[in-house]
Amino acid sequence: MPTAAKGVVATATASATPLTATPSHVRTRISLALFAIGVATFAMLFSTQALLPGIADGFGVRADQASWTVSATTIGLAVAVLPLSTLSERFGRRQTMTASVAAAVALSALIPFAPDLTTLIVLRALQGAALAGIPASATAYLAEELPARETVGAIGLFIAGNSVGGMTGRVMTGWVAEGYGWRAALGAIAVLGLVSAVVFRLLLPPARNFSPAPLRPRVALRTVGGHLARPLLLRLYSIGALLMAAFSAVYTVIGFRLTEEPFGLSAGLAGSVFVIYLVGTVSSGSTGPLLGRLGRRGALYAAIVTVSAGLLLSLSDSLALVLTGLVLITGGFFFGHAVASGSVSRTVTHGRAQASALYQVAYYLGASVGGTAGAVIYHAGGWTSLVVFALAALTATAGITLYATHRARGERRALATAA
Repeated sequence: MPTAAKGVVATATASATPLTATPSHVRTRISLALFAIGVATFAMLFSTQALLPGIADGFGVRADQASWTVSATTIGLAVAVLPLSTLSERFGRRQTMTASVAAAVALSALIPFAPDLTTLIVLRALQGAALAGIPASATAYLAEELPARETVGAIGLFIAGNSVGGMTGRVMTGWVAEGYGWRAALGAIAVLGLVSAVVFRLLLPPARNFSPAPLRPRVALRTVGGHLARPLLLRLYSIGALLMAAFSAVYTVIGFRLTEEPFGLSAGLAGSVFVIYLVGTVSSGSTGPLLGRLGRRGALYAAIVTVSAGLLLSLSDSLALVLTGLVLITGGFFFGHAVASGSVSRTVTHGRAQASALYQVAYYLGASVGGTAGAVIYHAGGWTSLVVFALAALTATAGITLYATHRARGERRALATAA
């Protein structure tokens, strides 16, 4: 057998054997463990997002410069996720996630002591690279350990952990910063990350179905090339990037908007707005049942319409309508993200970690572009300009989904004609 073929078979071994139903207590442990590491991931990844006004004031820099403390982290993750996903094929998903979260927590302990903005940005970029071992390994672990019918729901719960981490981190940092400053707030995130990491490690069972693949860079590159040659995967990657660009743009600058007129909220109250992330917990956790009813493309249309409606409501100067808009934006985004991410894992039969990693690359590059562009656009043209940017990203997402719908109908007609 050729060397390349051996590598592919080794990577695919875990998924070649049909999985039996997982015992309920094991499934519960897996779900809670992945929920916990999802909390840690998003809490640390976006820990400075609600603190941008304070960081900008503390270092005497512009808002768009401070926003790099968010963008650098997502760029670091996007750059490192593919190499670390390849290592997880050799050393295991559980081991990779453990090492990643441990390194990220260690960096969290250093970040509050950054003496200047440049150091803070560098430390945040390293933290993003450390966190890169978690997202792709998590979805690959679930795909290998759970039957297909249980995978989407479990991935939805992992993403729900992301939303809880994002909410908890932002609300916590907002209130801690109001009383003790943004450095103390980042210290609180380090504690939250440590607790979540310990829970994850204690609960996650050892893998039952993982078979290590040898580290063969050429095989990995061939696998990546194969994934990138699949139009369906490219569409899913693009959808993830565009959805995240719109979402990141909104949440990067919402703190600035709410602390300015006509709202004039305090840092603590503005941070409390992120409790809306709990809506994402519900919407991503319900992905399995809704996906069964709507189908993948129908679910994506629902997500796009929901986020678009939220963006339009957010144009109001009424705080109640803005908050309602954020509820729709958050719920629609996390639902769409869960659908696209889960579809990637269900689409591939080998190289799952690389397939998921490519989704994460696109997703977090979208976060980087959306966060940086959102800050620049908002401070140049205000909230209306930012909404136009986000709606443009959603229009592109709808276009990709519509193309997929027409393509699927054409394939069905061709099959019917051939029959």
